[in-house]
Amino acid sequence: MTSAPRARDLGIVIGEGRPGLFNAITDVDGVRVGHTTLIQGDGPLVVGKGPVRTGVTVIIPHDGDVVAEPLFAGAATMNGNGELTGLEWIREAGLLSGAIGITNTNSVGTVRDALVASAVDSHDASDQFWSLPVAGETYDGRLNDIAGNHVTAAHVREALAEASHGPVAEGNVGGGTGMICHEFKGGIGTASRRLPDELGGWTVGVLVQANYGRRGLLRIDGVPVGEEISISDVPSPHDRDRRGLDRGPGAGSIIGIVATDAPLLPHQCARLARRAPLGVARVGGLGSTTSGDMFLCFATGNRGMPPTEAEAAGDGAITLRGLMDRALDPLFEAAVEATEEAIVNALVAAETMTGRDGIVAQRLPHDRLVEVMRRHGRLRGAPAA
Repeated sequence: MTSAPRARDLGIVIGEGRPGLFNAITDVDGVRVGHTTLIQGDGPLVVGKGPVRTGVTVIIPHDGDVVAEPLFAGAATMNGNGELTGLEWIREAGLLSGAIGITNTNSVGTVRDALVASAVDSHDASDQFWSLPVAGETYDGRLNDIAGNHVTAAHVREALAEASHGPVAEGNVGGGTGMICHEFKGGIGTASRRLPDELGGWTVGVLVQANYGRRGLLRIDGVPVGEEISISDVPSPHDRDRRGLDRGPGAGSIIGIVATDAPLLPHQCARLARRAPLGVARVGGLGSTTSGDMFLCFATGNRGMPPTEAEAAGDGAITLRGLMDRALDPLFEAAVEATEEAIVNALVAAETMTGRDGIVAQRLPHDRLVEVMRRHGRLRGAPAA
């Protein structure tokens, strides 16, 4: 369990929905999350040596063998300057058949290959075996020696082995270690919503790797926090290059993974994935040209499905469950709220980090945040002592 504070610890309550037990993607039964965090060295950038501020995060969709028992899934893109591998097959077949990895831009191939190797290790690696895993990325080169390729297959195996149910570590962990969000320190965040029993009692959980956004656009529960806590108050890690050619304010990306235990069909998963960008927009994301904003939704409500290329038995028919269209609306609201809160949790949990060349990404200051939210009448609970 992590001791990092979260939005609700500061009295910030997003939306009207009720979170699950852990207010995390792991509130969807069977979902596990693991991180490997790499922090090494200080000082000037020496490619291949550091400083290192990176890692990998994995999401395991259920407690069974996801390769042998896939789940329905769907995807959405707000702006496509990024990578989330395996989406073409998901769009074609509507099936997710393995663990999901998230890391930095240059390491996405390493993570993808390591997920394939992990699947090979645990299955009959005959000439019929194949894997198209999902591996996503956001850019951490502002703080990290990204060209040094410090994430290895061993780090992916470590994250898979460490993956667990329950509370999820947030902020400067895993793939989010070197990330920047709205010119504050960003990283990993998660949240969930559980629908009332009369609406099905379904759970929607979201995990984000937040690495996008300009300071002045930041909104938390509708409050213009980025205007109130400007770069004159808390410096930006992009200050020295605002007029340069590097990836300046507003660059970067966000990867969002949405999980639900509702019995959704693939097209319904895609519809739910398309609501996650609305949560990003509520916090101030624009989907700018240099941003890769990509989202995947999987649903555990139809279990026991055969592998994607299993031989048909009899007439090949299988029995599935799905929701009526109007029954999706509460899930849409839950996904928007959980995405918004997951981003805020990433910002609140993240701590100030000094990266390569002495570049500093400052944390979102909690005292100032609480003061701003209170002044705007949006502090809905007492901050924890």
